[in-house]
Amino acid sequence: MSPAVDATEVRRRTHELLAAHPPATTGRTDFLKARFDAGLAWVHYPEGLGGLDAPRSLQQVVDAELAAADAPDNDPRRIGIGLGMAAPTILGFGTDEQKRRFLRPLWVGEEVWCQLFSEPGAGSDLAALATRAVQGEDGDWTADGQKVWTSSAHVARWAILIARTDPDLPKHRGISYFICDMTDQGVDVRPLRQITGEAEFNEVFLSGVRIPDSHRLGPVGEGWKVAQTTLMNERVSIGGSRIPREGGMIGPVSTTWRERPGLRTHDTHQRLLTLWVEAEVARVTGERLRQQLVAGQPGPEGSGMKLAFARLNQEISGLEVELLGDEGLLYGDWTMVRPELVDFTGRDAGYRYLRSKGNSIEGGTSEVLLNIVAERVLGLPAEPRNDKDVAWKDLSR
Repeated sequence: MSPAVDATEVRRRTHELLAAHPPATTGRTDFLKARFDAGLAWVHYPEGLGGLDAPRSLQQVVDAELAAADAPDNDPRRIGIGLGMAAPTILGFGTDEQKRRFLRPLWVGEEVWCQLFSEPGAGSDLAALATRAVQGEDGDWTADGQKVWTSSAHVARWAILIARTDPDLPKHRGISYFICDMTDQGVDVRPLRQITGEAEFNEVFLSGVRIPDSHRLGPVGEGWKVAQTTLMNERVSIGGSRIPREGGMIGPVSTTWRERPGLRTHDTHQRLLTLWVEAEVARVTGERLRQQLVAGQPGPEGSGMKLAFARLNQEISGLEVELLGDEGLLYGDWTMVRPELVDFTGRDAGYRYLRSKGNSIEGGTSEVLLNIVAERVLGLPAEPRNDKDVAWKDLSR
């Protein structure tokens, strides 16, 4: 970390960027590329990779200056998997060539990423995955299998993929981690229509998909270790994103309460007060978690934040529907579409209520996360695992 880069220096570099590339006259993509090249994309990343090797806390200085200048952002909701999961994994385990190839177009938003982890028989027990990757004589790999609940697969250029490369080893030790080309002719993406009517998720079938060995992240057989970096960052990105006071799900119901006093009851008043306080506690706790990231990589604490996020979203959306009475039973549009992002606050109460049901499943089920918090945060005894030293091929399925 460079001691010469402080808030004054970051602010100076930001002003230079704005002077050389005025947002009003510079194309959005050109501005974002210039920002990346100036080291102002994510300042804690190394120089040459969109950063300045500076403290993570200085990013808010950059963001504030650019927001004041009405500079374009990279639409982080659309590329959240790339920003929150793929990028830190590539940074932590990728080769220099992989970092140079993937990080810039990922951050700029030219290439969307998805996550090929969960399978029909390996969701909560992800390490039981059955998708196979076999290495050929030329050193490259061929992948076959099925993945499910894949957000953004229908618009993704690249995917982070974990696959079994040695079925003779126990399930956690026979997995490798790859970057998969979603345009390969062996990739078949099919929509999964959800309770909201949309098909935001997908199932993905891999049939003879070719993966160069140069697209492997980490050593062969150590994919589970690499995947832990992805999963910990995923839970922080889901449950610990920076939002203002009354941001997120608590915002719309609070606005309804203030603007429509005729809907109020004593019971909904008490419940709203309780949930407002809990949402604020979660927001401040998320800010503390982000400050802890300055010292290193995210830990299991992100699982606790994701747990709180899921519970609060479901309780708040339930209160909102109840507060609206008959109006809360209306649903704006059940047309089958395949959106590029999830928009909780820009939709109606019925959408928020239905979509929040998935929050306790996606990114790790609440039951799995409770185990992680119990074992890795509270230090409680681990559950007995009879399959720990059994070869994957010998497990009952």
